[in-house]
Amino acid sequence: MSLALDPAAQDLLFREARTANTFTDEPVSDEQVQAIYDLVKYGPTAFNQSPLRVTLVRSPEARERLVAQMAEGNRPKTATAPLVAILSADNEFHEELPALFPHFPQAKDAFFSERPVREQAAALNAGLQAAYFIVGVRAAGLAAGPMTGFDFAGVQKEFLDDDHTPLMVVNIGKPGDDAWFPRSPRLAYDDVVTTV
Repeated sequence: MSLALDPAAQDLLFREARTANTFTDEPVSDEQVQAIYDLVKYGPTAFNQSPLRVTLVRSPEARERLVAQMAEGNRPKTATAPLVAILSADNEFHEELPALFPHFPQAKDAFFSERPVREQAAALNAGLQAAYFIVGVRAAGLAAGPMTGFDFAGVQKEFLDDDHTPLMVVNIGKPGDDAWFPRSPRLAYDDVVTTV
């Protein structure tokens, strides 16, 4: 059976998708980031809750503060990427539910009045949206370097507040020289899928 998406698009979004480790110095514009967001915002989440928040790190001062929070092996990548995004989960996403889920505006209080419930929902659904964001970066013809090797508490303190939980840092740009490590193996279909 073939997929509806043409093979070139399948390659761009998935088969050739790799974590970029080096980038050219070609800038990534606000217009490119907006186009990425305007595509990926349609990816489904539970209750359409949309908890992902994106902090773009553009200034040299902010970049220096972020690099200091990265694991040592990730510092050069983050220091030299044309654009870096901090993806976080907004634990107060429920405040937007009356507008985002208008056919059941009571969902805000009926399901998400308690902070631990919101944190769990925000982490799951912002994680989904982070994956959509990475695929969107690929769809824009750019490379992404998503990383979780950083001081989460430090990034939260430097760039976020107590209502936002950092998920990952994503370096974004055109791939540079020797951008890719060799492709690692993947699990086979039969190793993953069980029919009951």
